[in-house]
Amino acid sequence: MSAAAATVSPSAAENPLTEGLERLPVPATTLVIFGATGDLARRKLLPALYNLAHDGALPERFHLVGVSRREKPHEDYRAECMEAIRQFSRRTPDEDVLESLLEQVRYVPGVFDDDEVYASLAEVLEDFERQAGQPLARIFYLSTAPAFFPVIVEALGREGLAHRDGGGAEGPPAGAGEQDERQVAVIIEKPFGTSLAEASELNQRVLSVFEESQVFRIDHYLGKETVQNMMAFRFANGMFEPLWNRNYIDSVQITAAEDIGIGGRAGYYDRAGALRDLIQNHMLQLLCHVAMEPPASFTADEVRNEKVKVLHAIHAPSADEVARMAVRAQYGPGRAGGSEVSGYLEEEGVREDSNTETFAALRLEVDNWRWAGVPFYLRAGKRLARKVTEIAVTLKPVPHLAFSQEGSLGIRPNQLVLTVQPNEGVSLQLGAKIPGTRMSIRPVNMEFLYGTSFLSQSPEAYERLILDAMRGDATLFTRNDEVEAQWQICDPIVSAWEAEPGPLPQYEAGSQGPRQARELMAEGHAWRSI
Repeated sequence: MSAAAATVSPSAAENPLTEGLERLPVPATTLVIFGATGDLARRKLLPALYNLAHDGALPERFHLVGVSRREKPHEDYRAECMEAIRQFSRRTPDEDVLESLLEQVRYVPGVFDDDEVYASLAEVLEDFERQAGQPLARIFYLSTAPAFFPVIVEALGREGLAHRDGGGAEGPPAGAGEQDERQVAVIIEKPFGTSLAEASELNQRVLSVFEESQVFRIDHYLGKETVQNMMAFRFANGMFEPLWNRNYIDSVQITAAEDIGIGGRAGYYDRAGALRDLIQNHMLQLLCHVAMEPPASFTADEVRNEKVKVLHAIHAPSADEVARMAVRAQYGPGRAGGSEVSGYLEEEGVREDSNTETFAALRLEVDNWRWAGVPFYLRAGKRLARKVTEIAVTLKPVPHLAFSQEGSLGIRPNQLVLTVQPNEGVSLQLGAKIPGTRMSIRPVNMEFLYGTSFLSQSPEAYERLILDAMRGDATLFTRNDEVEAQWQICDPIVSAWEAEPGPLPQYEAGSQGPRQARELMAEGHAWRSI
């Protein structure tokens, strides 16, 4: 597939945090998607690949291989890929780009624990390399149920597909020099384990086959523009960093609210719950981006070193502390989108006596010099008033307000809000004078929205993450010690909740969540309205 190099805007090229990243080469690559006919592949991965091709970001030689259970010829899988891209791409596909992208797509059928599947896959990969006359980078994307992660990784190891040199059992393709070494990587979707013990075991099994530098544990929140912009916002603007500490910041709230229920995901969600599904991964990552120290350089290890330090500074609760630090609840019947909706326990596939939480809230503290005494409030839930993911940083109030309160409207401390979804942007709440003869104050917002400021559509998170994995840049992926540090915080909470009998507190669908969540707040603090 022929593709022009991705362009870099002057502002991006001049940014010291991102300098050089856009220029990292993308080697000739074969991307193998395990679970190629699943929902994630259809809705996110295939459209992401198309949009990368449309933007000229893929290498000139790029191949796609799908691996899944159902038997079908290459042509049928190719047609399914085209249909998925036409349906879910963020832009209307250009048919010439689409044809070029999928010109040599291949499909390998079979179950993931069958060694014959990997032998067939090796033949396909070697055939592509014979055509190219050179080793091709191999990226294995595990878009499957978590139970298959170690199964697939270990099978790749047995077949020799995890090795950076050679070409499987037959060695390197004809014409390849001995000095050639291919890039080989594995991308692993979440959830990465359901407990600290599971995550540690999975890490051991993965790292027995791949080196850590080859493993890309994906968290799609880290590919969102607002999350990435947190780094630029903090470390490229001198006006904020001097205030980014316990002397000026009163509290931080991180919210991941959804207005939908579990839909058809009862099989997964009733085993996971809000804490495992969102807080253990996505929301702790957002906390790390807020609280981390400036890295020495914007490289994968330097950035992730700083995030791990934050996680190690968070006090993991003991069993008797969980009730003071964490709240859980389930949504009951209510109204959503103008319609009556059923409660969680009435959803299809949910156990009648389920104690799985659909809402979870935590109060955490980062016990280090910068953040000592500043509460970090995290909440995630389904069937809430609206869909929004945001980070709200509230500054301490001014020590003395000389203005008269008469005629003023709700004077409040300054608040910085970074909206991750649905409308990515940043707003800063300030106190301003109301026009008139009196010195009366009211809050006003200064807002920055990606869509209006850059007059272009932000790329999907998976576009950035897939491209970074192909480049070998792991900055936006989680490292093994990072995953385990996240579980060290959440594991005691999960254990305490599992030991408690139900039923759980209920909150009305379409509401702000359970009243019990207010009990986590320190005096003078309140949850932001969703």
